[in-house]
Amino acid sequence: MHNNALANAICLIAVICAAYVIGIYPLLLALWARIRPCPIQRKAYTPTVSFVVATYNGASFLDGKLKSIFALDYPRDLLEVIVVSDGSTDNTREIIERYSGRVKFIQLVHAGKATALNHGMSVATGEILVFTDVRQRLAPDSLRLLMENFADPRVGVASGELQIASDTIEARLGVGAYWKYERWIRLNLSAIDSIFGATGAYYAVRRELAISVPPNKLADDMFLPLHAFLKGYRLIVDARAKMYDYATDLATEFSRKVRTLAGNYQILASYPQLLGPKNRLLLHFISYKVGRLALPFLLAVAAIASVVAGGVCAELSALLQGAMWLAITIDVWTSAKSPVKRLTSPVTTFVVMMAATLFAISVWFVPAQRLWRPTQISRQREAIP
Repeated sequence: MHNNALANAICLIAVICAAYVIGIYPLLLALWARIRPCPIQRKAYTPTVSFVVATYNGASFLDGKLKSIFALDYPRDLLEVIVVSDGSTDNTREIIERYSGRVKFIQLVHAGKATALNHGMSVATGEILVFTDVRQRLAPDSLRLLMENFADPRVGVASGELQIASDTIEARLGVGAYWKYERWIRLNLSAIDSIFGATGAYYAVRRELAISVPPNKLADDMFLPLHAFLKGYRLIVDARAKMYDYATDLATEFSRKVRTLAGNYQILASYPQLLGPKNRLLLHFISYKVGRLALPFLLAVAAIASVVAGGVCAELSALLQGAMWLAITIDVWTSAKSPVKRLTSPVTTFVVMMAATLFAISVWFVPAQRLWRPTQISRQREAIP
């Protein structure tokens, strides 16, 4: 009887903690952001800007990317564009030649994104450095809006807002729904103080706060911004500064999530002070970042404890797990146009993300660069504005 009571207590605690990470904390955060926001003091601001675009065999996107940069509503004489090829074997150089005199080009042997970014930073001259991936297109007004944030001296890093160009049921209710949930949390964190990193596809940092990224780091968009955060600066998202990306399928999102969560583990090793009193947002960091890493383990503990406890606890656990696997099975075999996808796609996405969190632990056992996977695009190019 004593063992059953202990197992029931463990199960209950694990369930409460998981519920807190998934739903309770985001709701409390949203309430906090509404009651006690800390708005950015934005105004027109036009510093010199250096774009750094690191690419590896991204020639199919590069021309469109450069066109979107040069179409920005920003003084051309204040823009510097640097493209760093990380050992590309495609026709990247040929595309760069079309922009002769307008783009600084650096050709490296393949050594990883971090090395490419470091080379780009070493030659950049702008007051603000903007890091952007080769695939996403930038809205014409996005840079001007992003720079307005740096008129506030408290801001060290400002991120653009990612828009997924897709109208499929899978995109909207699966990966798309997950991104909306993430976006909601990030915008609320930004409203009260800071997010814990940046939107890697498009973010800006004050030049004096930009530091070299160690070659094995998987999350430059956390490593660089968190250096500024720990110096007292704010890391914010500006929902007005938009970029557009293609939809990815769930398998690709799984690989991407493994990499980003593995990067989170690396960040804890690089910045252990995030778990101490020097982190002014310690409660939020634990509730969000640490909680996400712990979530699949909390669910596993709850499942195991429920079996040990037996009785109603075990029956409820079996019922929930059975419903989950049934939803996944239905999702796999159901047409994309079926209305049942509204229920099954989010369940499938959730389980895939939990699996990615578990796989991310492999960063401690294999070379970090093995966790990079090429991004597979699932929509037509015409979907991008």
